[in-house]
Amino acid sequence: MEIERKWMVTGWPEGLPEVEVYRMDQGYLCVRPTVRIRREALRGGATSHVLCFKGAPDPAGLAREEIETEITPDLFARLERLIGKPLIVKERRSYALPGGLTLEVNDVDPGQPTHFMYAEVESPTLAIAQSWDPAAAGLEQYLCDECTGQPGASMGEYWVQTRGE
Repeated sequence: MEIERKWMVTGWPEGLPEVEVYRMDQGYLCVRPTVRIRREALRGGATSHVLCFKGAPDPAGLAREEIETEITPDLFARLERLIGKPLIVKERRSYALPGGLTLEVNDVDPGQPTHFMYAEVESPTLAIAQSWDPAAAGLEQYLCDECTGQPGASMGEYWVQTRGE
């Protein structure tokens, strides 16, 4: 189960310890339900290829079933050719938050006219997700534009808007 809150942001946060940085390329075979491929290259580390299935979100937009499985680079390449559209390029930086949670900030399609940035905080339970306050981490100014559960605020919707279905 994936449980997360999401915010639109500008720039990278300041004053938080950076945990890791990934370069990602992702594309969608379909968005309803979500079937996605992603190549994730950890800075200074390994590259993985992931096939992901996501169910419909709950009414609040906080939680949904997510199944991820690693696939071979060859299968990734075959699925990428099947998609036949340019993949979304992302850089994701992760930051440690007080209390053990992680802030993930994503820079999407940098250099493109559709470029934007968003941040997510994944939580182990709905109660933690609902009660987490950005001010507790000194992020009330940075995380001020919450878009959790808002129509059109998913990467799948961005895919449809920029690449077509």
